[in-house]
Amino acid sequence: MNRVLLTAQIIERKALRYTPAGLPALDVVLEHESEVTEAQLPRKVKVEIKAVAMGPIAQQLNLQPVGVPLGIAGFLGAPRNGRGVLLHITELNDIV
Repeated sequence: MNRVLLTAQIIERKALRYTPAGLPALDVVLEHESEVTEAQLPRKVKVEIKAVAMGPIAQQLNLQPVGVPLGIAGFLGAPRNGRGVLLHITELNDIV
């Protein structure tokens, strides 16, 4: 299974672009910060991750303000250069 659920905020947003097929695409950098339990000890987690949204989700994400927490769902894939990890955003959700 390849499914990611994350609360994060946009810290960097590139200009909305269009694929050769005419699909809107948006590249962003997200930041997540939380505290989790690992080996029965609290651990602070802070991570930046590159992400992309396509189609209507890209247009919706383009309207979201930078720095405001968002509920995000998606899957992990490789970026175009094949190095590292890229989060493909498939849903924007309310934060619970």
